[in-house]
Amino acid sequence: MKRINPKVGFIVFGVHKDGLQDPMGTPFIDDTLVENARKSLTRSGLELVEHDTILATKAEARRCFGAYKKMDDIDALILFSGTWVWSAHMIGAIRDFATTGKGIVLWVNPGSQGWRPVGGLVMQGAMKEIGLQHRFVYGNYNDPAEIEKITSYCRASALKNSLNMSTIGTFGGRGMGQTCGAADPSQWMKMFGIDIDSRDTSALLKTSQSVTQEEIAATREEIQHLFDEPIPEDEQSGRSVSLYLAIKKLVAANEWDFYTIQSFPGLGDDYSATCFAQSMMLEDGMGTSTLGDFNTALTVKCLTDLSDEPVYYGDLQHIDKTNNEIKIIGDGACPPSLAGKLGPAGFAEHGIPTEGEAGGLSIKLVCKVGEGVLARLGRNNGEFEMVITRCTIFEPPADQIEKRKNECGIPFWPHGFVKAACDIDDLLQAWNNEYACLGYGEHLYETLIAFCELTGIKPIAL
Repeated sequence: MKRINPKVGFIVFGVHKDGLQDPMGTPFIDDTLVENARKSLTRSGLELVEHDTILATKAEARRCFGAYKKMDDIDALILFSGTWVWSAHMIGAIRDFATTGKGIVLWVNPGSQGWRPVGGLVMQGAMKEIGLQHRFVYGNYNDPAEIEKITSYCRASALKNSLNMSTIGTFGGRGMGQTCGAADPSQWMKMFGIDIDSRDTSALLKTSQSVTQEEIAATREEIQHLFDEPIPEDEQSGRSVSLYLAIKKLVAANEWDFYTIQSFPGLGDDYSATCFAQSMMLEDGMGTSTLGDFNTALTVKCLTDLSDEPVYYGDLQHIDKTNNEIKIIGDGACPPSLAGKLGPAGFAEHGIPTEGEAGGLSIKLVCKVGEGVLARLGRNNGEFEMVITRCTIFEPPADQIEKRKNECGIPFWPHGFVKAACDIDDLLQAWNNEYACLGYGEHLYETLIAFCELTGIKPIAL
């Protein structure tokens, strides 16, 4: 897995440049400060494309922003205040660049020398006057929290850019009567630039049945290292593997960037439960969901692209208000590499006759420890909102794990044990589905908030 690494333009602006000194004999623009700012951004994971001229005039601004506007691979711009500036010389060119929809960060490093705050604040005022979306950061280059405000916005802009003109596919229709996962194609196109494409499951079934025994055997060998027991060789397990390969083939053939699948009723009753296939697609770094749940699929897509680890989505099966503990239990689908110290991933059968009577492989594991987020996109009265909270993923003591898994009545499904860093009552009132999407990485929280800011989603950050 490789997370998004934004490519960002870095621009210094200020009228008093080219070594011009203040009455005390000190250059207005501190070159050492600018260099330290650059280094701090690079260390944080941003790839900088630096402009070689400090902007002061309209002509310089036009050339600069015009050049960046033509760079399709630029995800965002960082405007660094070197000293004060005439906002009228900058704002027209900034407005023109803003039509790309890419993020703009206006950064002021604090300090009285050089009059940097004046330049930054006059530009913020100009951008507010004409309604240009941006993030204003007043913070020191050596303060990690302030740098994170910049980098999270750039990551979010890169994510937003990557979704533009992408396609989500759906195999089949709505599963299990899901109302809170339905999508309006026009709303998705307007807000995210995402097209919704759909197929019934007939092609998926036909493709699964055409997968050869040689392909199944090769796939078993390729993925065996992810499991602590041999992948079963029976016919039912073969159907699970062939369904995984069929999904891979059709997602590629249809040029889908991510997808959702009905699972049941339908394919899971007639051919194979989708648990194993979904687990392996998540392992491959593909955003997906079951039940035709578009909102979960987009949440998983965002978390997958932002994290170094695969994403787990499952039911918020139990919430303990006394200690903020949550159990996330998915119906057999979980990327196997998330298995923790309590043992590598193993296998079980799907096991629920009312949800996929054809049976099939499911994944058995307990998620490894880490820091991350619980999140899910949803709609409230037709408007998008995303609930986001920080969390700690933990493993119960080894002598208690079997008891803890037995509590739900289906101990062989994958379990994630989580402590939420929020008020549980607030979480319960805000939550918008039975599913929770679990992403690993402390940086995800601020990035998801920034993504909401850039796309018009209401963030409910707890």
